[in-house]
Amino acid sequence: QVQLVESGGGLVQAGGSLRLSCAASGIAFSLNVMAWYRQAPGKQREWVATIGIRNSTTYTDSVKGRFTISRDNAKSTAYLQMNSLKPEDTGVYYCKVPVRNAWGQGTQVTVSS
Repeated sequence: QVQLVESGGGLVQAGGSLRLSCAASGIAFSLNVMAWYRQAPGKQREWVATIGIRNSTTYTDSVKGRFTISRDNAKSTAYLQMNSLKPEDTGVYYCKVPVRNAWGQGTQVTVSS
């Protein structure tokens, strides 16, 4: 059974930084693509970033140049480094194993102006 546990969210002022973590178990982590999504209040969940098994990365346009997705296969953990945060980055951030359609419980990120 796949389990994903996100952490690292919190309240930060605009321009600040946070690093989210997603600890995975129940999968061969190094063989799986990992992704981050977010859901703002009153909005649909949206894709943020993906990292492939060979560390190729893709980002939604709104976070390019500010967010960095990475992975540590030895720790079965994916990360999302978020810099230059904006109030519109506020939401619940989820990690996902796309091929398993498995989601974590989410971690709240709030950016104050």
